[in-house]
Amino acid sequence: MDTFLQVTAYGLLQGGLLALVAVGFSLVWGIMNIVNLSHGAFVILGAYIAWEMQSWIGLDPFLGMFVSAAVLFFVGYFFQRFLINLIVNGPVFITLLLTFGINMILIQGMNLLFTADFRSIQTSYGSNSFEFGNVRIPLVRLLAFLLAIVITFALVAFVKRTRTGISIMATGMDRGAARLMGIQARHVYALTFGISAALAGMAGTMIATIETFDPSKAGKFTLMAFVVAVLGGLGNMYGALVGGLMIGLVESWAGQYLSGTWVNAIAFLVLIIVLIFRPNGLVGKAFYAARVEF
Repeated sequence: MDTFLQVTAYGLLQGGLLALVAVGFSLVWGIMNIVNLSHGAFVILGAYIAWEMQSWIGLDPFLGMFVSAAVLFFVGYFFQRFLINLIVNGPVFITLLLTFGINMILIQGMNLLFTADFRSIQTSYGSNSFEFGNVRIPLVRLLAFLLAIVITFALVAFVKRTRTGISIMATGMDRGAARLMGIQARHVYALTFGISAALAGMAGTMIATIETFDPSKAGKFTLMAFVVAVLGGLGNMYGALVGGLMIGLVESWAGQYLSGTWVNAIAFLVLIIVLIFRPNGLVGKAFYAARVEF
């Protein structure tokens, strides 16, 4: 029983980290109907920025994540405003190709700038943990989990209660009507993509404090963001959190009781089963409403 509780606790904490990775991906998908294949590259770039901040000036990663978020916001805004917006009305296949191209450029750029060596952010409290009975809770993973919850609820509050957030939601509902109301759709799209990239940068920083990273892991995080977003419900911020927790639990349990090669297979099996009985995801609604559901 103690082992099961430990594995479950680890799964929940890992799920929170996956939710942090996926929430920005889900935001872009819900508002712009764009599957951003460069999302994982933004996650890894955020990890490198925080790592550089610690190496240069000794900045703690929980402060460095704000630097990563700021840099990635402007990177994401630039890509959307001056590149992706040019083909945003085109077929989905075109946006997939473009974001995949951005992904490849970012990965090769990171390989050139930082090399392909594995890195991680070391902190003085990285090995600290709490004991709850016989269950050990690593401090850094707990902080990342809490951060995922706070960001999810803060993002929902931002979208629902601020003028900018309402503009984002209105553009996701009906871009034409939003333009008639004076909303600049190109700016709103770029702002949304920038926020998504900033959240990816924060997630990357947290990942760097927990495990090693290198440019080749970008694809892994894009895939996990996709799975979590679909499992929770397209465009649903709460869905990203619920989906991340479920995938974290499933992978943790599978890793404990099955061989390593089965872990990803079981996670995708759960996704398939959920979609059979709930095609719109765990907390999603019909697809036409999913794009604006918060």
